Amino acid sequence: MAEFILEIGIEEMPARFVPKLARELAASFESLLAEAMVDYDGIETYATPRRLTAYVKGISDVQRKQEETVSGPPVRIAYDGEGNLTKAGLGFIKTQGVSENDIFKLETDKGEYLAANKVVGGGKTVDILPGVCIKSVEAMTFPKKMRWGGYDFAFGRPVRWLLALLDDAVVEFSVENLTSGRISHGHRVMGPGPWTIDKVSDYFPVMEEKAKVILDPEKRKEIVVAEGNRLAKEAGGEIVWKESLLEEVANLVEWPVPILGEFDKMYLEVPREVLLTSMQSHQKSFGVQKADGSLLPHFLTTLNIEPVDLALVKKGWERVLKARLEDARFFWEADCKVDSQVWLDKLENVVFFGPLGSMGDKTRRLEKLCAKLAETVGEAKGIVPGEYEQYGKAGRLSKADLVSDMVIEFDSLQGIMGGIYADRANKGEIVSKALYEQYLPAGPETPVPASLGGALLSMSDKVDTLVGCFGLGKVPTGANDPFALRRCALGICRIIMEHGLDLDLTEFLSWAQGAYVGVKWKLDADESMEKLQDFFANRLRALFTGKGFDTKVVDAALGAGFNDVRTLEKRIEALAEFSRENDFEQAVLTFKRAANIIRKQGDEAGQDLTGSYEDDLFEDAEEKALAAKLDETAPMFEELWENDDFAGLFGLLRELRPGVDGFFDNVMVMCDDQAVRLNRLNLLKSLVDRLSRLADFNALQV
Repeated sequence: MAEFILEIGIEEMPARFVPKLARELAASFESLLAEAMVDYDGIETYATPRRLTAYVKGISDVQRKQEETVSGPPVRIAYDGEGNLTKAGLGFIKTQGVSENDIFKLETDKGEYLAANKVVGGGKTVDILPGVCIKSVEAMTFPKKMRWGGYDFAFGRPVRWLLALLDDAVVEFSVENLTSGRISHGHRVMGPGPWTIDKVSDYFPVMEEKAKVILDPEKRKEIVVAEGNRLAKEAGGEIVWKESLLEEVANLVEWPVPILGEFDKMYLEVPREVLLTSMQSHQKSFGVQKADGSLLPHFLTTLNIEPVDLALVKKGWERVLKARLEDARFFWEADCKVDSQVWLDKLENVVFFGPLGSMGDKTRRLEKLCAKLAETVGEAKGIVPGEYEQYGKAGRLSKADLVSDMVIEFDSLQGIMGGIYADRANKGEIVSKALYEQYLPAGPETPVPASLGGALLSMSDKVDTLVGCFGLGKVPTGANDPFALRRCALGICRIIMEHGLDLDLTEFLSWAQGAYVGVKWKLDADESMEKLQDFFANRLRALFTGKGFDTKVVDAALGAGFNDVRTLEKRIEALAEFSRENDFEQAVLTFKRAANIIRKQGDEAGQDLTGSYEDDLFEDAEEKALAAKLDETAPMFEELWENDDFAGLFGLLRELRPGVDGFFDNVMVMCDDQAVRLNRLNLLKSLVDRLSRLADFNALQV
């Protein structure tokens, strides 16, 4: 068993590309080696800004051998009338490299074909690897590719060298003007090389000890974290780690050297969020905080070199950060002098979206929606009537910070600065927290707003955008969703469920529609509402199937309605548990039968069924027993429904099923007596009405 190494040397690659390329290279080698029938013990891939490396351990010297049956032309074409091979038959023999004695006739569904058994594989791995390497290099994907030097080959950045070794032998292949060899290059300053790699086992020690390149990104991260924590501890604090930034920093360097810088204490007057944004977004540096969370006048940055004069380099970083912090302090002080009404006036000249008016118009709609939501969920959530105005005020002030100097400079702080400014202006805790959290959740992995005010404002903002875009016909299609409407719908559903808001979704959407005045719509309100409800259904389906629930179970629960999003997940969980019971399939068939009868004899036949029945019209014992059971369990059903006990409700259905089976086995529903027939149909309608609140049993195909 041998070892193989491939290194693709490149110009500095953007940090965001690096982790993905390592994964792609691993997947490419796994697929290509499997296709080539080359066995191996394992594949490891590494990526730095200047190189992509694939290391294959325990790779076999030769391909696996295996026998396979290869079919050729139909027998009627392969032989002539005298039984001799035709040109087609002889061509098959030649192509497959077999003799006439090796071929036979193979019977298939489509007829009789000429066939041969042949042994494939057995080739030398060293002869196969060049093709694997070329394909793996060409398979790399990038948001944008570039060409250089007049060559046709395109890559994310110019490729400068190729190293490929199988043990101590060069695996030779070419990409445009480059031919693979045993030469590598190291860190641009600390170990540029070139370095000759005699054999694969030399590659890793040469890279780290001579070329000064740490190939493993996880090891680079460990170095940054360990040294950063040590330096912060010496300064009496701890690093404010941000995982996404840590990964980015690890993929910006090949030889990480963390250093701790300082800045003037006067900048600590600026809000923590602004200071961290200045450090993280612009300087790729981390803040340092005390145990209580307040920031210290220090920052951690990571060099890609061991400098000769560390103090000089540190001073340069401090000077650059000081300029950013000075800007931030200027914007902070300028914004603190501005009354919020000035910003609200400016919003009148900021376009929200084409025909939907200005941002000022949007905030007035949000003011109404937030107050309405607060009034609707208020009693259950402990909101007192006097606070409704505060929730409305949050809606009105929600976009004011968009025209502040700070947010114009640091757009990632929108909402956050609004909350900070509102708190500073004594607008109240409800308002300030709502503004701070209004853009949450920003995606499926981010949290929903913690405060009720933030939840209601976020929902109002998202539903306003949804309703406006749908009314203009801007409905997402396929993967196209330029206004992030899927994220809006999913965010609303998550907030309702995680905050337990007792809210009718259709009613909520209609409030948002009614908040718009004087807009020329492309879709009327009813059509827009229908499309919105389908859209929410699809988002909820994707959400719950993504959580692992069976599609049929999710569709059955959604089919019973999803206006009460709050309890939907509990209902799906209960239905999923019910579906795992031994008698589930038979129960579904029983309940589907009842639903089908009502649909055909009621809705489709134009028969008005109310679900009300008269005991005096019952003739058979089984229908009397079913009616008695329905009457007996009705109060219990409503009590369980009020308590959101869906497991108990499905258990109640199991109690009803014997009576339903007895009814179908012994009672003729469509009897000649019209009054009796209608009474029996209404008995079933009462049952179906109860079932349809829990699930659409017709969606459960068993």
